[in-house]
Amino acid sequence: MKLNVIKQRSLWWSVSLAVILSGIVAMIISWTQIGSPLRPSIDFVGGTRLQLQLDCSQAGLCDQPINIGELRSVLTSQGLGNSSIQLVGDGGTAVSIRTSVLSVDERTTLLDALNSGVGPFDPQSTQIDTVGPTVGRQIFTSGLLALLISFAGITAYLTIRFQLDYAAFALVALLHDVLVTMGIFAILGLVLQVEVDSLFIVALLTIVGFSVNDTVVIYDRVRETIKLNPGMDIDTVVDDAVNQTLTRSINTTLTTILSLVAIFLFGGETLKYFALALIIGFIAGAYSSIFIASTLLALWRERQPQPQLELVEEESGADTVEAEVSPIIEAEFTGFDEPEPNDE
Repeated sequence: MKLNVIKQRSLWWSVSLAVILSGIVAMIISWTQIGSPLRPSIDFVGGTRLQLQLDCSQAGLCDQPINIGELRSVLTSQGLGNSSIQLVGDGGTAVSIRTSVLSVDERTTLLDALNSGVGPFDPQSTQIDTVGPTVGRQIFTSGLLALLISFAGITAYLTIRFQLDYAAFALVALLHDVLVTMGIFAILGLVLQVEVDSLFIVALLTIVGFSVNDTVVIYDRVRETIKLNPGMDIDTVVDDAVNQTLTRSINTTLTTILSLVAIFLFGGETLKYFALALIIGFIAGAYSSIFIASTLLALWRERQPQPQLELVEEESGADTVEAEVSPIIEAEFTGFDEPEPNDE
């Protein structure tokens, strides 16, 4: 079965637009509630994070999940009522608490209060991380800079290897993938209190690299077909290129996602949302390479046919074409004008 991406391109664009707009609305709501489009972890804003697990060796203690109301009451009594609370682990018997930066004495006092009011908690499972606000801003700035540099490098590379319009639409596809991933995490931040940390930046950079790989494969096939068939309609060229590379794109994406699903399910809390970001981004990347970058290129070439002709002339060489055609014409006219020997 042949996939006709050009004929239904309005549908593909509408699906992408709906997903991106939903994410943008979620980011706006998140901004009005917490002052950030995504829910940031202490990696970006600084603070102290305590991960506590109830001591399940005591009979009946882990039969019920941790009572959020009691936990919030203890934090309020310590002057930390605005702290972020998230139940983690099986059965809600573990909790992650993010507060402002606490000193060693303040952490000890808070742990004693939590053990008395909610716990007791297992000291062997207790984990405490502290990041200063300055370090958090540096991590955020470095991550954003790395993302911008990757965009600029990919654009320059595709411009040199193909043409500027190829690079421009590949960049649109990359922005599509980043916006889709950020939008879904904005929704998760509002609904499930999911935070983004430095690993989220790593995931975005990985998504950008993976997505452009599929796009380059399709662009290569488009360029080869234009070379071999310079008069072929651009819509047919793009459709053929997508269908010739479709099996490869699906197989590559599926095998990668299977590994990521395993990490998401069994990789622990630290890698869980990192794997989820990659799963979302890789699916969006495969989609945008097939349905966004290629269809936009076809639309642009339909309205700007001159670059195709220029490409053919540049790569074939006008002199070469003329040299191949002229001897044939001259031979025909020479044979026609020469008198027959019997006429004399």
